Amino acid sequence: MRKLLVIFFTLAFFAGQAQILQPTKWQYQLSTTNYKPGDTIELIFKVTIDKDWHLYSSDFSRDLGPMVTTFTFEPNDTYELIDSIRAINPKKGYDEIFEGDYTYFVGTGEFRQTIKVLKSNLHFDGDFEYQVCSDIDGRCIPFDTEFSQHDFGISTQLEKKSELSSDTGYKESENLLPEERGLWGFMLFAFITGLLALVTPCVFPMIPMTVTFFLKEQEKGGNGRRKAIAFGLFIVFIFTVLGTLTAFLLGAETLNELATEWWLNLGIFIIFFVFALSFLGLFEITLPHQLVNKIDAQSDRGGLIGVFFMAFTLALISFSCTFPIVGSVLVLSAQGEFVKPILGMLSFSLAFALPFTLFAFFPDWLKKMPKSGGWLNSVKVVLGLAELALGLKFLSVADQAYHWHILDREVYLALWIVIFGIMGLYLLGKIKLPHDSPLEHVGVLRLLFAIITFSFVVYLIPGLWGAPLKGLSGYLPPLTTQDFTLSDAKTIQLPLDKSSICEAPKYADFLHFPHELQGYFDYTQAIACAREQNKPLFIDFTGHGCVNCREMEARVWSDPRVLQRLRDDFVLVALYVDDRTTLPESDWYTSTYDNKVKKTIGKQNADFQISRYNNNAQPFYVILNKDEKMVIKPRAYDLSVDGFISFLDEASRRYKEGETFRKELN
Repeated sequence: MRKLLVIFFTLAFFAGQAQILQPTKWQYQLSTTNYKPGDTIELIFKVTIDKDWHLYSSDFSRDLGPMVTTFTFEPNDTYELIDSIRAINPKKGYDEIFEGDYTYFVGTGEFRQTIKVLKSNLHFDGDFEYQVCSDIDGRCIPFDTEFSQHDFGISTQLEKKSELSSDTGYKESENLLPEERGLWGFMLFAFITGLLALVTPCVFPMIPMTVTFFLKEQEKGGNGRRKAIAFGLFIVFIFTVLGTLTAFLLGAETLNELATEWWLNLGIFIIFFVFALSFLGLFEITLPHQLVNKIDAQSDRGGLIGVFFMAFTLALISFSCTFPIVGSVLVLSAQGEFVKPILGMLSFSLAFALPFTLFAFFPDWLKKMPKSGGWLNSVKVVLGLAELALGLKFLSVADQAYHWHILDREVYLALWIVIFGIMGLYLLGKIKLPHDSPLEHVGVLRLLFAIITFSFVVYLIPGLWGAPLKGLSGYLPPLTTQDFTLSDAKTIQLPLDKSSICEAPKYADFLHFPHELQGYFDYTQAIACAREQNKPLFIDFTGHGCVNCREMEARVWSDPRVLQRLRDDFVLVALYVDDRTTLPESDWYTSTYDNKVKKTIGKQNADFQISRYNNNAQPFYVILNKDEKMVIKPRAYDLSVDGFISFLDEASRRYKEGETFRKELN
């Protein structure tokens, strides 16, 4: 009985390890079913992703490492593509292994392709490749999925088209939950920037002046408090209208360009740079006095109309100080969203209007407010330096898009170190600008800000030598743009062992092993060499976009004990399941697993892993004898160096003793 239980649980565990995973479900939809030749419509690809998995998006560099989602459409004369595929509001992340920024989806995702209909009998087909990775154990799985117009409910005859059923209708609620947290965080950011705008030199002096007007109204027996509330509501209205007009006039597509197009990012950098110079005191940015005076004259009118023009006048007068901050809110909202800029400006204006209303209700608070003076110019200078530093992010986007390499990571960091170093010295009074008041002593608050600033500078310095600086990964250029890192000087040097291979490996001109290991990239070559050398064959099912594969190589394979065993005791073959190199047509074949023609190195390797070992996750390590039988249970992602050494040693022992692992994976 005990043996039966052991066998049962062993088989159950192994079956769980070997199963074919399908962490995604796709749905297809048209933006409209009422179309005719000449119309443009959208093909919508929606995906539901299992919990604890994420899917890489389509809008980051292919050179980074993770597998980019790629759509391929077969051309015909019934349609034409308009622009390229668009990922709708993916999340952003930084990969420490590949050292660069990437985008991804969790929970749900969506891609859209705009097409122009050329003929009434619209038909199309294609396929898309993508990769999903587990957040729990790091497994990464590539997929290749085909589609046609039938998946979208399109008949090839126009008269047979019908409306999509309610079951396949677009469900906005599916996307709300994944975005909810990010939206609340953005609104909090916008609220904080609204509070920050209050201490700028253009706004702060106006708080007591404006509130005093409403208090005098109240002393005269008027409705000062009501007018103060109306004043605050008008401020909210004016700034929210700005966000609404931005959303309506520019639209989601143009807003998304603010975050992706190089020329817009370059333009935004110039705006930030100009306002930074103004904050530093080089010149003053003001609106035409005639415009301000005309609007201010309207504020003398009675009733709510006069209060509205007072609020409008405040918005105009504060323009030179609030525009860079408002611009930051609008730019950060530019992720293809329509609602986000509206909610952002609503949050900003609530914080901005709050003191005017509160001080009108609690007039004694005015006596406790600090007087306007030189400290306001100090705030302006600090904001100017911050604008200068943050503006570099937009220049970096343009720099990477056109590969100018004028703002690579070390240059970017050097500029930040200098800018924030100057900020720290300024806060301590060691640097003075033309409009500064004499600083007799450094206050406690100013000293604390200086400490924080210099601590930040110290944190930045190791980045010049390749420190990842995880907290700033979203703002810095990728580490791959850095010319030198200390890790470059720490590469493991082992003597080359040409005896570990029998003949020149295929594909070695573009595929490589880490740590100067020698091996093959073609299974047929590798098993032949393993037989010739009488060594076990170590199969590494891997991928260019497999984060955990790189982590295994960096943290486990790099151990000298592991390297020695891999080099001396095995013939190695790395089978990349996501390589897109097309093979000669004579090497193509139709898979018995999915009946699809496998044309590339990656698709053939992935098919080999699935059909032979009933597994589609990477990394996946299999060790075979010369009869192509497993000598030990395969091993997946596990960062235990000792465990990996035991795996290799036990496989070597079993090979020498002629033992095989008799459990069948399927």
